[in-house]
Amino acid sequence: MKLVILDRDGVINYDSEDYIKSVEEWQPIPGSLEAIARLNNAGVSVAIATNQSAVARGLCDLDDINAIHQALRSRLSTVGGRVEVIAFCHHGPSNRCDCRKPLPGLLREIRRRTGFPLDGTPMIGDSRRDLEAALHVGACPILVRTGNGEATETRLPPTLRDVPVYDDLSAAVDALLEQA
Repeated sequence: MKLVILDRDGVINYDSEDYIKSVEEWQPIPGSLEAIARLNNAGVSVAIATNQSAVARGLCDLDDINAIHQALRSRLSTVGGRVEVIAFCHHGPSNRCDCRKPLPGLLREIRRRTGFPLDGTPMIGDSRRDLEAALHVGACPILVRTGNGEATETRLPPTLRDVPVYDDLSAAVDALLEQA
């Protein structure tokens, strides 16, 4: 395992129905930053693939998203972790872009930017669209119950019922590192 791809909201940080629009609203889920650092310490690169339609909705702008990502990187560095790539889609659902999950554009961007193959790469998310995006590129979808994960787990279609499910990112990382 050389790469793990993570969704952001609901996996690394708390999610909000009102979207995460500022650095002040971005709050990491306990243990998530340390879980990323554990991956890094095991020689695993980490990338993030995240839909950020708050930009298209006019709730924030690209500077706000970039500030949130800088805060994420800064907080992560304090626990010895890092993220190689943050790929985000700032389009809304009606834009019909290839980068909005469940479509594979963000994951292909990560492959292009890291050089790592996606086949078999763990992709950890809290929504059906995260899991479907992983399947589109041959990655291994993993569901966490944080964020929208509990609700997602109850509505998984037959094609996703065998997906591993963990309470949170920390538990998912523990399982991945045990398998490595």
